[in-house]
Amino acid sequence: MKHMVIIDAGIGNLRSVQKAFERVGAKPTITDEPAIVARADAVVLPGVGAFGDGMDGLRSRSLDTAIFAALERGIPLLGICVGLQLLFEESEEMGIHPGLGVLPGRVVRFAAGLTVPHMGWNQIEHRQPHPLLNGVPDGAFAYFAHSYHAVTEDQSIVVASTDYAGPFPSVVARDNVWAIQFHPEKSQQVGLRLLQNFLERVNQF
Repeated sequence: MKHMVIIDAGIGNLRSVQKAFERVGAKPTITDEPAIVARADAVVLPGVGAFGDGMDGLRSRSLDTAIFAALERGIPLLGICVGLQLLFEESEEMGIHPGLGVLPGRVVRFAAGLTVPHMGWNQIEHRQPHPLLNGVPDGAFAYFAHSYHAVTEDQSIVVASTDYAGPFPSVVARDNVWAIQFHPEKSQQVGLRLLQNFLERVNQF
């Protein structure tokens, strides 16, 4: 079986993500050891909370370097919630913070006047075909909880978007890097199908 790891950067309920993957037949391990991440067959980068805390957690454990090492080998990576945001170049959350820069774009707060966090069920609208969305209907509902979202000029990486007084990327992908803004472990069958699709990609690697 492929060795999938869930990165522990000190942010998020990692056990809930692990349990969701176990429901679709995976056996991921949770680790904050960079050597284990660098050697993994697949990497999951989850997170909740502040972008800056997430980047600090990665850097203080040398997990950012481990992620780059893993990606250089071409292994599949899945970012979840703040994990998606960390893949971009920077965030304006509580000051300007550099991200991993794996994807082009930045993370910004929802427009003034909107209720934040954007919390609850909302639709994901397909923008282009992608294996991560196999079996997920266009307009399917997923569960969100976030105050910031990614913006990018490179629409080729936007797989699906969600409307909250305007569209924002809710599923992004480039090559072996896939990411979702919503919580798959709270999104019932839609979330489990997305995790299953990622697992199938891992098993093909």
